[in-house]
Order: sequence, then structure tokens, then C-alpha cells
Amino acid sequence: MKLGRSFFNLYFLIISTFIIFSWALDEIWNSYLEQDIESYTGYKAMMIALGDYVQKHPEEEWEQLIANANERFKLPLQLMTLAEVEAIDHADHNALEEDRTHIYYFNSKVVLHYLIENSDLVIALGPAKMPTRPRVKATYRVMILATFGIIIFIWLWPMSRDLEQLKKATKEFGQGKFEVKAPAAKSTMIAPMISSFNMMAARIKRLIDAHKELTNAVSHELRTPLARSKFALQMLDTVKTEDKRQKYQQQIAHDIRELEELINEMLVYAAFDSDKPELNFSQTNMVDLVNLQIASHDQFVSSIEFINLLNKPTVCCDGYFIDRALNNFISNAIKYGKGTVRITLSQNNTHCSICVEDNGDGVADEFKQVIFDAFSRGDNSRNRDTGGFGLGLAIVARIMEWHQGYASIGDSELGGASFTLTWPLKQH
Repeated sequence: MKLGRSFFNLYFLIISTFIIFSWALDEIWNSYLEQDIESYTGYKAMMIALGDYVQKHPEEEWEQLIANANERFKLPLQLMTLAEVEAIDHADHNALEEDRTHIYYFNSKVVLHYLIENSDLVIALGPAKMPTRPRVKATYRVMILATFGIIIFIWLWPMSRDLEQLKKATKEFGQGKFEVKAPAAKSTMIAPMISSFNMMAARIKRLIDAHKELTNAVSHELRTPLARSKFALQMLDTVKTEDKRQKYQQQIAHDIRELEELINEMLVYAAFDSDKPELNFSQTNMVDLVNLQIASHDQFVSSIEFINLLNKPTVCCDGYFIDRALNNFISNAIKYGKGTVRITLSQNNTHCSICVEDNGDGVADEFKQVIFDAFSRGDNSRNRDTGGFGLGLAIVARIMEWHQGYASIGDSELGGASFTLTWPLKQH
């Protein structure tokens, strides 16, 4: 996969920081070594100790003592007079002077002259090799930096790839491709960001689709009653009998009521689709809820059968909205059935279900795919003449989404349709 410029910029910035840091350490080392050789060589401390040692002996023994130290420490030590030291040309050497010690360093060598107190004799050391940073340690440092570089590369590469994918998805989304989704993230740090973007994109797409749906529906649903009203108004100017005048006036009144009902339903649907209300999840007695619905509908149907298969009567849900969804299913079963309705409460280990069946003519297979879409209506048995504008089931589907469940349709053993509400027993 092609890596983006931003990844390489970040990667090289981090690696450059490591390199500069390593170089700075070397410079600090060299600077400190030059300014404080004593701390790294130990030569001066040794020479001071040697000077104190020889002073405890007669001066004629000093040269032999220095020779013995030379042999013992394997260092180029010798005893010189102050005049001999001053005669040496140190013009090409860098010099440091501390107390009675002169330190000369050049290239990788160091020479020290220590003036013995109360004498004109000097202990000379050198030229000796100046300690430098061990090459092995420098190699280790390079290897550590290289390892850090590889680790950083492995760490940053998935992040960069995920960000590049998110950037691409965002750009396409901004260009109007609302169905686009960012691929699943490989980096755990970017995953929440991509998940949030996909949720936002899905929400915006649904709102845009709902807006288009409402716009198309309004233009389509309003056209017929408006056309009828316009025709009736034109005919009022031409009719001569009171009966025909009343007929057209009633037609206009009917169309106005139909427009009012349509607008009210669209407002309800728009409110349901745009904003999720604050749900009140609690343990609801589903048996009582169903019995209350049956009591409010039994006068409109010959028979309502209730089958309760729940282990216990209470289920976690928002009782108000489940009641509203169930009311829609029962009303449809009465409206499109032929006098018999059956309601079944059931559950498994994870979900609860309410199934409402009727003995009507059922729903065509091709219509089952879209029956929960807004403004969808099937054949003549389920059109506006029997009431509604195709928004009730869309509202039910939205209620079940809020419950992390779903609404479904099938065929009933009674011969008609079977509508089911299903949602998890535990809400997250």
C-alpha cells in the first residue's frame, strides 16, 4: 500500500530527533572531555598522589621512585626539571592549566606536567592515549537507535494507513458519496475514530435518505388531493344545482382532512427519525401490556387469541414505545384481517418477541422487502383506501432500532400476515 507523505514526515521527524540527540551526546562528551580531562582520565589525581608520595622521600630518590611507578603502572612517566619543560614547544597543543598542573592534548594524545610543591622538578606523563567513548558502546547506541526506528515504523505504519483511509473516506463523503464507509482500522488507536466516523456517516446518510423520502412522498402524496380539490373548486363555478354544489364542497372538505392527516403523520415520522427520545428502560409486565391492548381492540374484531410463552411476565424495555408498536400491529391485523387475530409472547435465552398474526390475504413476497419503509403500500388490500399513508410500520421499525432489535414480517398459519417485534432481554 502506498504510504502517505504525512507518514514519512512524521517518521523522519522522529528518526531525525534520535540522530540529533545522539550527535548532541557526542558533542557534549567531547566538550566535557576537553574541559575536564581530570574527571575522565584520572591522570591528574594519580600524579598528585605520586607527587605527595615522592615528597616523603629524599630528593635523590625521586627519579628512581618515578621510574618504579613507570614500570608498575605501564605509563610514560619521567622526572624533568622546570627548565626542561619550559624548553618544550607546545605551540601545536591545546593547553589547560589547573593549580600546578599543565595538561596538553592534541589529536588523541594527552601530556601532563605536574610541578612538585616547593621544588623545581616536574613529573611528566605522556604522551598517553586520551580516553574516548568506547566504539563498542557507540555501536550499541547505533543498534538501539535502529531498533527504535524499526519499532516506530511498525507502530506508525498501521496508524498512517488507517488515517489515510479515513482521509479518503472523508473526502468522498464530502463529495456527496454518502454510502462510503471507512475500512476497519488495524490500529487500536485509530479504531474509535473510524468507528465514530462510520456511525456519523450512517446517521447522516439515513437523515438525507429520509429527507429525500419525505420530499418525494410529499410531492407525490399531496398531488392527488390537491388536484381533486382544484378540480372541485373549478366545478363549483359551473354547477347550477345545490346537490352538486354540496357534493363538490364535501369532496374539498374530504381532501383537506386527508392533507391534514398526511401532514400530521409526516411530522410524527420526521420527529421519530430525526431525534431519538430518551427511553425509559425498565422491567415491564408484558402480559398486562398485551391484555390492555386486547381490551382496547376486542370490540373491533371477532376473536383475539393470546398465547403467553414467557418464563416470567416482566421484560426489560420501554413500555410506552413497545405498547405503541404493538398497537400498530394489532390495528393492522384488524384492518387487513378477516376477524381473527392471534398474539404470541415468547422468549429465548437472549431475546423477547411479540408476534401478531391475522387471517387476511397476507402480504406479497415482493412487498415484504420494503413494507417497513416510509410511504410503502402494497396491493389494493393494503393501500390508502383502508387507511394510513405507509408511515406506521416505518415508525415501528424505528422504535425497534432504539431497542437494539428489529421488526419482521412473515406468513401466518392463520392464512394472513405475521408481524413480529424482537429485542434483546438486556439493553446495553
